[in-house]
Amino acid sequence: MSPYVGKNTASLQSGLMTRVFSWMFAGLSLTGIISFLLVSDPDQKVIHYFEQNMMVFYGLVIFEFVLVFFLAARVHKMAVPTATFIFFLYATLNGVTLTPLLAIYTSLSIASVFFITAGMFGIFAVYGAVTKRDLSKLGSILLMGVIGLILASVVNLFMNSTTLYWIISYAGVLLFCGLTAYDIQKIKRMQEMQMDEDSHAKAAIMGALALYLDFINLFIFLLRILGNRD
Repeated sequence: MSPYVGKNTASLQSGLMTRVFSWMFAGLSLTGIISFLLVSDPDQKVIHYFEQNMMVFYGLVIFEFVLVFFLAARVHKMAVPTATFIFFLYATLNGVTLTPLLAIYTSLSIASVFFITAGMFGIFAVYGAVTKRDLSKLGSILLMGVIGLILASVVNLFMNSTTLYWIISYAGVLLFCGLTAYDIQKIKRMQEMQMDEDSHAKAAIMGALALYLDFINLFIFLLRILGNRD
């Protein structure tokens, strides 16, 4: 191996976390801009459209799930531009589907909860990066918890139980705090792997998607708990 190749590989390894957070920030920014523009629309066209066409809204939410699972399952066989397109398509659709939720709460409470989310995310991200404890065993437990959370949320669409609503909200905060630490540690360990530029870019996209999902879901559940609707 030439000195140049060795240096380039070391650079890729050390730069993975930076690249992951850059992708994550880009995705969150896109989602935030789209949601802000749609919520700020005086006529609230998108919100009224979803109110009259709930099946379209649920169809978009299901399509978002499909995009995430498709990207996770096929990313290693995709070209980097294709994976990039799917990541930003997901961030765009998420900005659209978040609009009805954000419209319920005041701008001040949304901003406050965003900063609280950023603080909590940062605390658990730092914990995941510095802890000596192996968090890999928590991965399957947390994943099962998320699946249970999704099923409970679907059930509560029909039950409309206030008690279950609050249980889901608090459980969601705990689960995605744990997933933040788990995903950060997982990405940190990936930095030790030797990867070429193509694999490095795909690993960064998938890492960014994982942290993006952790942040967005943590924000949603905290908003349900702390958000002000007045």
